[in-house]
Amino acid sequence: MLTIDNLNKSFGSKQVLFDVTFNAQDGRIVGLVGKNGSGKSTIFHSILKFVDYSGDIHINNHPFSSADYDDVGYLPEERSLMPKLTVADQISYLAQLKGLSNKEAKARLPKWLKELEVKGSINDKIKSLSKGNQQKVQLIATLIHDPKLIILDEPFSGLDPVNVGVMKEIILNQKKRGATIIFSDHNMSNIEELCDDVVMINDGHIVLNGSVNDIRNSFGLTRVFVRTDKGPEVLKQLEGVKSVSVQNNGSYKLILEEPSYGKIIFDTLTNGEYIQTFDQEPPTLDEIFKLKAGVNHE
Repeated sequence: MLTIDNLNKSFGSKQVLFDVTFNAQDGRIVGLVGKNGSGKSTIFHSILKFVDYSGDIHINNHPFSSADYDDVGYLPEERSLMPKLTVADQISYLAQLKGLSNKEAKARLPKWLKELEVKGSINDKIKSLSKGNQQKVQLIATLIHDPKLIILDEPFSGLDPVNVGVMKEIILNQKKRGATIIFSDHNMSNIEELCDDVVMINDGHIVLNGSVNDIRNSFGLTRVFVRTDKGPEVLKQLEGVKSVSVQNNGSYKLILEEPSYGKIIFDTLTNGEYIQTFDQEPPTLDEIFKLKAGVNHE
């Protein structure tokens, strides 16, 4: 387990992290979210001791030190493969830095290439692979030594939906293995789908920290998705409805003034009759993100 207590970081006179405190437990996935420049990468760099900081960072109840690097897999936002090396040589080189022998790395590599559906052979040079396959190779380098702590900085950046799905399955397998996983992503749907917990940071301050379900539910069941033959003008007149919008699937999304209006609206729309869809939900993480951190994010 990773614990971070009162992490503060400044670059010169500019403070960028303020008393950041959270933990990441074994066998759980933590999503670290925030606008560009909010401090996510600085948190990762602090965990890995790439930068100096004040505060306490512990892994498995002891201060993180250089001896722990072999138990860490880190996928940086900026990819850093050596284009002239073959896939086998690149993976073997990086794996040996993590304490894995050359023989063991090459023995494990074919299984990883198959699982990640890499298009290419172990003897292909990195520069001959597509960007998506290069990213998969870097993920293999991150995971091939079975790290206990996995840090993924924007792992899905630039990938098509099919390959995003492949990588998600790999990440979930690492969770089943019992690894502690932290990853950042600007796509809140990915966070909602994969993560057990979420830490939301804004301008270096933690603004939300907890399980995904607890955080969403704390904002109340103020969203209703409904399919009805009544149009938006009628729906807008219902008691407790703040706004109505049409969804791509043809349903309507109603924003409620407070959750208690849900039952009243349900009784009014159904009037004891069948209705195809009536689903009362809390705000999505994307909506919460915009509320807590501002709407201008990438």
